[in-house]
Amino acid sequence: MGGELAAVRCDLEDFAVEMFEPFGRADQRRWGGVYLRGLLLDGGRKSVEPMAARLGEDGNRQALAHFVTSSPWDAAHVRARLAWRMQPVVKPTALIVDDTGFLKDGDASACVARQYTGTAGKVTNCQAGISLHLASDGASAAVDWRLFVPESWDPASPKADVAKVARRTKCGIPEEIGHVEKWQLALDMIDETRSWGIEVPLVVADGGYGDAAAFRLGLEERGLCYVVGISTTTTARPEAARLHTPPYGGRGPRPKPAYLSPAQTVKKLVIEAGKQAAKPVQWREGSRPGTGRSGVKRMYSRFVALRIRPAGREIRKALDGPELPVRWLLAEWPATEPEPVQFWLSDLPPDTPLATLVRMAKLRWRIEHDYREMKQALGLAHFEGRTWRGWHHHVTLVSAAHAFCTLQRITRSPKETAPA
Repeated sequence: MGGELAAVRCDLEDFAVEMFEPFGRADQRRWGGVYLRGLLLDGGRKSVEPMAARLGEDGNRQALAHFVTSSPWDAAHVRARLAWRMQPVVKPTALIVDDTGFLKDGDASACVARQYTGTAGKVTNCQAGISLHLASDGASAAVDWRLFVPESWDPASPKADVAKVARRTKCGIPEEIGHVEKWQLALDMIDETRSWGIEVPLVVADGGYGDAAAFRLGLEERGLCYVVGISTTTTARPEAARLHTPPYGGRGPRPKPAYLSPAQTVKKLVIEAGKQAAKPVQWREGSRPGTGRSGVKRMYSRFVALRIRPAGREIRKALDGPELPVRWLLAEWPATEPEPVQFWLSDLPPDTPLATLVRMAKLRWRIEHDYREMKQALGLAHFEGRTWRGWHHHVTLVSAAHAFCTLQRITRSPKETAPA
């Protein structure tokens, strides 16, 4: 995008006017446009100093640093406008939530701690950002963010770290902000997105969220369907499992209905169904050359879909009656593997075709695609400021830059948004 920026300068200026219209001051609107241009220009590092060096006459390092770190504009206003702009373009079939790591060498940045991140594949020193994306088969856009507050940064937590808590004021972390589980932050973002008038009836997430029964129950309470990853140890019963009420002995409280057989792991349920239950499914075109009509290789594997009753204390407590609800269990079981390799849980209707379940489960590739583009080309993880406000400003501006790239790509090749 950087080498072509001059050709789309007018488009970028119009886009910036639209995104930053809520800003109360002309200088904020101006530096918002300049920062966007800095993110889009060619060059490795996208922190303030190297961007200022590439921006020529607009390269005022002090003004850019103030705009992103200290200027009191509300990132939520930009995100709402971004969501409104991208919804008719993306035509989202799902909201996708996930998190990504921002690796750090020091310990001065807001909410940095030793924690696990898939970015590094291990526990390391980093910040963790949770994002929400509008997604369809052909396009996606990050429209909301939260910075995760580890327990060590929360003064109300028994795991609070004195040194980290002492840095909260310097980092500008609001007093009311404390540790909240990632799945709850995801629900908060979904609520915020819906408050903007963005209604998407399906949520997709990986096992980091799907393993939390409270997250799934929260989606159900909101009337939203989901397709979420789960771990192999998640327990459930077959759909055919029935309640049994023991006879009353005449003394004490009457026995309550209960399932006779214990819950099993989802892995065991799929293995009992057998490899012959796996059906072949192609769900989208990949990026590698292929021999088919399209000229590219289609993504293909084998899948088992079972109707099951998820178990667990939280689910039982949320029920009006004793019977566990029936849900979809989807498992990927490639022909070359001795056992299933990946599992999902969904509350989509019982007549949902297998191909639809698979396509929704696999839609998470869009968020991985977004993270890759935002990190490699747009400097998502390059922010060197240490403040809470600065982090939220930067990731919001990177999301806007990424959305602009998506708009340009679609304008030049509308067929890219067609479902694969």
